[in-house]
Amino acid sequence: MNNQDGRECDVGKRITSLIRSIGQGPKKRITGKELRTLKTAAGRLDQMLKAATDADRQALRKAAARLDQLLVNLRTGKDVSHDFKRRKSPK
Repeated sequence: MNNQDGRECDVGKRITSLIRSIGQGPKKRITGKELRTLKTAAGRLDQMLKAATDADRQALRKAAARLDQLLVNLRTGKDVSHDFKRRKSPK
């Protein structure tokens, strides 16, 4: 796991912890500074979710294009065995 993944995991755990804590403890009004911090965090979370969605969409498009090409090759009778990577079985 690289450093970026570790930070995202930590952020995810922190968000989960904060969400679970909602409704626990006494109700209090938040300050303007806390509100700005929360809005900034929400904006960053929205950006992260959009980036993840875009990356997933792009990966799916690439996979669909590879599958389409594989099917075209099969239909035309080409040898497609070289298109598959051999995976070593886990021991």
